[in-house]
Amino acid sequence: MSMDIPCRKGRLIVLSGPSGVGKGTIGSRLIAESNDLCFSVSATTRPMREGEVDGVNYYFKTIDEFQRMIDNGEFLEYMNVFGRNYYGTPRAFVEEKLNSGISVLLDIDVNGAMVVKDNYPEAVMIFIAPPSLAELHRRLVGRGTDTPEAIERRFGEAKSELALLHKYDYVVVNDDLELAVQDVFGILRTTALSDPVRMQELFELLNSEPV
Repeated sequence: MSMDIPCRKGRLIVLSGPSGVGKGTIGSRLIAESNDLCFSVSATTRPMREGEVDGVNYYFKTIDEFQRMIDNGEFLEYMNVFGRNYYGTPRAFVEEKLNSGISVLLDIDVNGAMVVKDNYPEAVMIFIAPPSLAELHRRLVGRGTDTPEAIERRFGEAKSELALLHKYDYVVVNDDLELAVQDVFGILRTTALSDPVRMQELFELLNSEPV
């Protein structure tokens, strides 16, 4: 007799790390190579840019709409960036995907990640770290997208972010991109095997089999 495991709930996966560490590239690789993993779609109050689609790139909200969502507890986390625009992770989107068996990947900074950890303790917390501060600084400069002042600000923020590294379940050092991607995949496979919900489902299924 074949034994089919019921569709289990997806997992919330948090990917954090300093600017320039490569977490966005790693996240994109995870999505491209997975059938049951998607990026979270954030809500924002910033204007829609050419080519963007509401509900695909972001959920575009007015300030009043965003504030109502805050008041109603509709975010897993949210933040105001540079005193201008709000960004947040809608709880409804995440829960809909998780309940359908799709895991959700959050690529967020450490402050947002700590809020998610409080609101969703079962989230898989992964920190992407640079091999050294010197290499991180080299990558920030090499991107060629920031002013010298912005680079130094991001570098200073990185030191503060690294101080919270111990708050995460796993740390992956991105010295070699391919190895880092495989390390994260290894974490996801390991956590899937130890998922208590999956273990309970399997236990119940085995005990329902006729002897």
